[in-house]
Amino acid sequence: MRSKIRFAVQTSAVALSLGFASGAWAQAADDAESADAAPQEIVVTGSLIQRPNNTAVSPIVSISEAAIRESGKTSLVDSLNQLPGFTVGGNEATGGQGTGGRATINLHGLGTNRNLVLLDGRRLPVSDIRGNVDINILPDAIIGGVDAISGGASAVYGSDAMSGVVNFKSVRSLEGVVLDAQTGISSRGDAFKFKGSVAFGSNFADDRGHVVAAFAYAKQDSLNGSERDFFFTRTPSGFIGSGAFVPSSANAPSAAVLTTLFNSYGIAGARNPLASNLAFNNDGTLFTQTGALNYKGPNGTGGYAVVGGNVRMPVGQQIDYINGLERKSAFVKADYELTPGLTAYGQFMYVDLTTVTHSGGSLTQFPTLTTIPVTNPFIPTDLKTVLASRPNPTATFNWSARYVGVPYKGWDENYTIQQYMAGLKGDITEGWTFDVFGSYDSSIHNSIMRHAVLKSRVQTLLNAADGGKSICAGGFNPFGDANARSLSDACQAYITKDAFSQERVSQSQIQGQVNGKLFDLGAGPAQIAMVANYRKNTYSYAPDADSTANSGFAPAGNIEGYTVQLAVPEKAISVKEFAGQIDVPLIADKPFFKELAIGAAGRISDYSVSGSVSSYEADLRWRPTDNLLIRGSYQRAVRAPNIAELFSPPQGSQLAIGTPPAALGDPCDTRSTARTGANAAQVAALCTAQGVPSIATYQFPTTAVGQLIPGSTAITPEKADTFNAGFVFNAPRGSGLLGDFSLSVDYYNIKINNVISPVPGLTVLSSCYNLDGSNPSYATSNSNCQLITRDTLTGQIIAVNTPFRNLGAVKTDGVEVQVHWGVPATFLAQSGKLYIDSAIGYLNSYKVQLLPGAAFLDYTGISNGSAGDGSLPPRATPKWKALTTFGYRSDFFSGGLRWKYQNAIDDVSKVNTPTNVAVGVPAYATWDLFSSIKVSSRFELRGGVNNLFDKDLPIVSSNQTSTDTAQYDVIGRYFYVGFRAKF
Repeated sequence: MRSKIRFAVQTSAVALSLGFASGAWAQAADDAESADAAPQEIVVTGSLIQRPNNTAVSPIVSISEAAIRESGKTSLVDSLNQLPGFTVGGNEATGGQGTGGRATINLHGLGTNRNLVLLDGRRLPVSDIRGNVDINILPDAIIGGVDAISGGASAVYGSDAMSGVVNFKSVRSLEGVVLDAQTGISSRGDAFKFKGSVAFGSNFADDRGHVVAAFAYAKQDSLNGSERDFFFTRTPSGFIGSGAFVPSSANAPSAAVLTTLFNSYGIAGARNPLASNLAFNNDGTLFTQTGALNYKGPNGTGGYAVVGGNVRMPVGQQIDYINGLERKSAFVKADYELTPGLTAYGQFMYVDLTTVTHSGGSLTQFPTLTTIPVTNPFIPTDLKTVLASRPNPTATFNWSARYVGVPYKGWDENYTIQQYMAGLKGDITEGWTFDVFGSYDSSIHNSIMRHAVLKSRVQTLLNAADGGKSICAGGFNPFGDANARSLSDACQAYITKDAFSQERVSQSQIQGQVNGKLFDLGAGPAQIAMVANYRKNTYSYAPDADSTANSGFAPAGNIEGYTVQLAVPEKAISVKEFAGQIDVPLIADKPFFKELAIGAAGRISDYSVSGSVSSYEADLRWRPTDNLLIRGSYQRAVRAPNIAELFSPPQGSQLAIGTPPAALGDPCDTRSTARTGANAAQVAALCTAQGVPSIATYQFPTTAVGQLIPGSTAITPEKADTFNAGFVFNAPRGSGLLGDFSLSVDYYNIKINNVISPVPGLTVLSSCYNLDGSNPSYATSNSNCQLITRDTLTGQIIAVNTPFRNLGAVKTDGVEVQVHWGVPATFLAQSGKLYIDSAIGYLNSYKVQLLPGAAFLDYTGISNGSAGDGSLPPRATPKWKALTTFGYRSDFFSGGLRWKYQNAIDDVSKVNTPTNVAVGVPAYATWDLFSSIKVSSRFELRGGVNNLFDKDLPIVSSNQTSTDTAQYDVIGRYFYVGFRAKF
């Protein structure tokens, strides 16, 4: 049989295949047997070399095609994130504010761009400037299984493979047609999801040629926070639809006039004009947002709530926590044997992916702010009285509001991904083969922000002598909720637009590989693999003109409530690489040495910007008996800076800071622990020096601020040392209680130095105000304080700058266990079997060093709900995670229960503000029910219930929504049914 080795890694026949939905271990074993019985192409994970006995020296978790289907998940990433080694990165619940709902993989919580995602051992198209791969682009119909390898693999695969590799394996070949479809809906009648596919294949020219094609369609509805009671009071924003007058300390109204006014409302007591924004009741009277004095509006309806005595519009009700998604995909691969020993092959992939997200009404949030002149005809009489009492009664005034008269701000994002690949492989001479291919892929991301409110148009209406009535029907009256909601269609059209932006990412690569056999020491031939590779990535970004500082509203753009964007002209980075790997069997078929072998690999990579780096690997495997494998490896892995980290100009996003004292918030806020702690006086003095007026009454009105993330060409590559050691035991096959028992235990230890990361925004705030001891002199010149920009009039935070830097290090270690036990159940059916499959992850340590030489901060067992998709530390670092299936299967039926568990974890405030620790997240566990039945040899039905007992969302203090819908289940009890048919 000709060698079919490709640039991929090898799955161990003794490595346990994790069947988290059904008995996928047995399925994997059956696949291996069939692969040995026929000249099938071998797709491997973790090595350039097909090792003897199919032995993997690194821990590999294999998930079968059947297990993916029976997980009941619509997306691949949700299926994978159930496994202990995976940390939630990007998924359907992380796509707010125009980030696309990308599905990204995060191994061991080390970041979404520190692992490598492959299809059949080759790189997939990157989906963004940070080098992330969106696995939403993979057509489910062609996935034949997934291998996930822990630990660095840069020597084998190149940059990015620091925490591990995830290799999706396409179906090898197909004769006939396969139809597959699945649909589901929540017990509340929402969160509808559907996916369907058709795949067909054929062998031709006397089996010299093979072709496989697949076409798939998927759709899911969005899920808004208003559909879940949990979000009724969550994210209490100070921006309200009734609008509010924001007093200025430089031109404050008279306290006496204000006191008299509120006395006329029947509210006695002296009023401080700077103690609260003054908002507008529908009858023209005023109320205080802080304290809710004279508030006449709804409480518990219409999106309003009085929270802690303050009038709020909880935006948790307005946000889409599950992205709407529609995906169309096509995949074709073919090969043809030109001559004996020479085969040409090719592959094409096309994906059209659209995601939809809503994030609530736009805010008058980021400077430069719109203002209202005193000549505005809609100003209520009581407000006129207050304005007239100011030292400068004719001055314009600041206002804050949520545009409730305009439909929710939302994003329609479309991704068009194409990949073309062609190659040639074959024999060189006896024992030597080659494989060379070239590929090109492109991803075009078109983003349309629907109902973007334009500051310039709003300002024109506010300045108009008639309030804008001559410009659009009725004009714009922002005073009072009823007036704000009565905005005419003409005025809505006038002040809004659909803002369009586009980013383009492409990747070109050429690779050649040679495999061969060298010498034989008596235990089998030593093998070698050599690889040469050239890869180039390009990126460009063209934002909508109104989202840039050049729109006339610098430092922010012309779009309300949206941070400034900057264009990125086409940038490119390239790399030239050479790698080699060797495997040397030392002893075979001896007492206590059924197999003993060593291996090594090395790679030199020359990057166009960051220069040359090297990575290397050494491994050992020892099989004392047929049933026991002991393995270990050491890897030096590297990751070069990507385009975002090198070249991106300051790109805007939102930084969730929460509302104090439950969250960090603005440390200058009177409610924050910084202002109430032992060093309150020093903090107040620092805030005053930064330009915060009326520090005695200052409060920050919302839960998020702008965040700017610029790149830097001064950063250098990351380096990681990874170590794995463990064993795999397969009990001798036979009858009895241990006749079907397997166990693997692996220890991993990963340390990344010179970590490239944006400075954490919450760390900037904590450090500036000495909450972590970083600024004991409370100096405005502190480097972290210099990253905070405040409005010169209101003192409110405009943005926190979080540039990319080589910050320090991250280190983590733990143990992963996989166990399978099965016993015959012939009392149910002749082929019946009861089984337990379990994957258990124990995190011993997860620590982050923010700056070189600084102490490591211990994030072990921490909930970090404000973390981004690839942040360090990640969303959660529980010490224990487990996924256990209790199941039954036979030739005709399979079913069971799946238990997912995470232990209780502390809030991140335990690290950031140890003197004021918020409540943590309790232990979280859910149960799933699954089943499938073979109606015939060609037709199979499946169905189940995820989150069977409708487990509620937990409180996550560090997240502005008071939970984390990416980490925990926002949908609740979910029913699904599906079928698979073969013709």
